[in-house]
Amino acid sequence: MKTLANQTLLYDEDCPLCQAYTGAFVKTGMLDEKGRKPYADLNENELTFVDKEKAVNEIALIDRENNTVTYGVDSLLKVISYSFPTISKIGNIKPVKYLLKKLYSLISYNRKVIVPGKSNNSKLQCIPSFNYRYRFIYILFATIVTAVTLFCYSALLPIVPKGDFSREVILAVGQLAFQAIFLIKYDNKTILNYLGNVITVSLIGSLLLLPVLLINSFMILPEVINLVWFAITVLIMFAEHYRRVKILELPPYLCFTWIAYRLLALPLILDLQL
Repeated sequence: MKTLANQTLLYDEDCPLCQAYTGAFVKTGMLDEKGRKPYADLNENELTFVDKEKAVNEIALIDRENNTVTYGVDSLLKVISYSFPTISKIGNIKPVKYLLKKLYSLISYNRKVIVPGKSNNSKLQCIPSFNYRYRFIYILFATIVTAVTLFCYSALLPIVPKGDFSREVILAVGQLAFQAIFLIKYDNKTILNYLGNVITVSLIGSLLLLPVLLINSFMILPEVINLVWFAITVLIMFAEHYRRVKILELPPYLCFTWIAYRLLALPLILDLQL
């Protein structure tokens, strides 16, 4: 890899995702040893030319030689294209760059619900601005992926009657609405942050089910294996939901209402009359 020298990325040290990819840039030699720095460690001189508000939403790349800054997709393209020049040509095509910016914003504004982390309690907090539009888009996207995956996987479970896609959508949306009821006393941002985490847990579950779905597309696995893997996935999802509730410092009973909804939804899933 060619090293882009004298450049420093400001990353959110409370975001495991941000830590991972900025660390990869340094480890692979795409950036030098000073190629990344926590946003919270900005010094007085850097604060004179770095846009603090913009940098929490779009990762900032500081040129240490001339004290200039690029942000967001432009920062990432500058780092990656130095080693892979073709990436710059493709990434700067207007329609491509437009889509990259939208995708980047979707991930950046939702990074705290995609991969949550505990706050470092420093003076400078790298917390993205709350964006209702990107939060709802993320929840919609994750809901659709979850519904599609469960619709496909339900065909592999002998105990689940064959249903349609609408059933899975209703179950996914119903879960969000049901959980929101127990947070009615909280403000909208707290509720949407929690619901973002809930749908991320569902998305994680969908990703865990994908390997078995792929295997079954080539060979038919015994039904017991499909059922056991589904049960393991639910346990992993419960543990992850519990972990996120603790990070968000929300009431632990949300973990039990999460399970309660599934039990209450059984009549719908099994097509039984209440």
